[in-house]
Amino acid sequence: MHNAITILVADDDVDDRLLIQDAFNENSVSNPLVFVNDGEELLDYLHRRGSYEHLRDTPLPGVVLLDLNMPKKDGRTALKEIKADETLRRIPIVVLTTSKTEEDIVRTYGLGVSSFITKPVTFQGLCDVVKALSHYWFEIVALPPECRSAARKHALGAAGK
Repeated sequence: MHNAITILVADDDVDDRLLIQDAFNENSVSNPLVFVNDGEELLDYLHRRGSYEHLRDTPLPGVVLLDLNMPKKDGRTALKEIKADETLRRIPIVVLTTSKTEEDIVRTYGLGVSSFITKPVTFQGLCDVVKALSHYWFEIVALPPECRSAARKHALGAAGK
């Protein structure tokens, strides 16, 4: 499965992480799903620092799902740093957060986020979001070379779902 586009999820809420994992499984999305707990760990993963140095020769994630409200370094600050970094700025970032504030929506788009999605309150709603995300990001959109491999066809475990 090393050929599939990796999805990096930055979210500190354990329950939300489990629900996201379950929603991807429910939709038969077979992409590697990697979780980080906060903005600092997100940047360590993307820069291949610390406990992520062993990933230095692997492709960057194809998409980052970013919660805004996290400890240590929140998603807003991490987003600003990612988009200011020449080596990371082309990675699509999808904000997936409980925030519904107009300020967060305007600010994150201003920083270069690709999409802003408010976390659904039901599991079925989350499954619908994951289905739409996987269809859009892995079947429709062309990703930059550093964020993908040649094996886009492996993006979905069950085509047509």
